[in-house]
Order: sequence, then structure tokens, then C-alpha cells
Amino acid sequence: MRHSWMKGDGAKGFRLLIALSFVLCHFSFSYAQPRLERPEYWLGLHGGVSASTVLFTPAESGMSPITKACVLGGNGGLVFRYAGHQYCAFQMELNYLHRGWAQETTAGHTLHSLHYIEIPVLMHLNAGSETCRWFFDLGPQIGFCILDESNSIDKRFDWGLTAGTGVEFHTRKAGIYYLEIRYDFSLGGVYGTSVTDHYSMANPMDLSLNLGWVMPVKRK
Repeated sequence: MRHSWMKGDGAKGFRLLIALSFVLCHFSFSYAQPRLERPEYWLGLHGGVSASTVLFTPAESGMSPITKACVLGGNGGLVFRYAGHQYCAFQMELNYLHRGWAQETTAGHTLHSLHYIEIPVLMHLNAGSETCRWFFDLGPQIGFCILDESNSIDKRFDWGLTAGTGVEFHTRKAGIYYLEIRYDFSLGGVYGTSVTDHYSMANPMDLSLNLGWVMPVKRK
């Protein structure tokens, strides 16, 4: 029997990810220097292309090499950023993500196409000059599969870890533009992974290249 995401080690791991994220953000906001005279609030958009697959254990036939197992798709959404320090911010997003996996079967090339809404909660660290900065994002995400085109999965709720890095360009009047490479790894899985289930791992993972833009919306 497939087990609920709210039970067992999965729920404990998710709560631990959330707790660690808030601890890191609190530490960064409390001790990072220099502190801004006024907190900054930013709102914007981002989007790009992604390549995704699912890590199965035991392995599924017809899913190697990895280039044939990947599904190419798009992603995009809204970005909210709060900055209390010059080089550290808190970022929350509301995103759409197209993911899935592909297999070579006796019937031909089979595509498992999934569509998700996800909410990452990220610590955003950056360093550099006033106009050009390197940044690093890290934090947990939760999501829900709103459309399973091939009725492939058992579990629609998703949770996992998001990490990204890139470069952002600060302008005086047109906001911040950035380019990011991002990696998402699902810890929830698309099938049950208890000792009575067939899979011990069934975890989606995604690599994306995104363009983004944020504008200041409020300064106290």
C-alpha cells in the first residue's frame, strides 16, 4: 500500500528542511553585515527552460543514457524578495514547472509529462560590486502536480530542495536583472517508497536555466 506523505520519515524530513531554512535565514539576517538602513521589498518575474527526469531505484529499463530519459520543458513564475542586509535576502516564489521522464519501450518512445505548481522558500546570498553581483540561492520547496498527462504517478504532492547560482545586474531605475542555473531535487517522489513498495527511490530532479527581473515595490 502506498503511504501518505504526512507519515513517517518523509514528513519528518520536510519539517527539518523548513526548520533549517528558517534557522539559516535568521542567522543571516541577524549577523550578516552591512545592514541596510531601510528594508527593501522587491517583486518580479522569472522564467526559462528546464531538463528533468526521475531517479528510480530499482532502475527502470529504457531510461539510459540520461539524454534520452530527460524531458525538456519550461518554467516560470512570480518572485518576492525581502532584503534586510546588503548581501543577504529572503526570497519566495510561486512557480509553474513542467517536468517528467522518458522511456524507450517496445511501444516506442514513451513520455511521462507532469505539470506542477511549486513554492520555493530561499535564502538569497550575493556578493560583488554595486552593479554586478554573483548570487547563491538555497532552500526547501513544496509543490503539487496539477496535471499528469499520462496518468503516470501515484503521489501528486511534492517537496524537496532547491539550489541555484548565477549573476545579477543592478540598475538605478530598471531594477535587477539576473541569469540563474538552478537544480531541484524532489524528496517526496512520484510513487510510494516504503518497504512494501516496488521503488525505494522515485525522485524527480530538474536542471533549469532562467532569466529574471525584480523591481523595488516598497521602501520603509
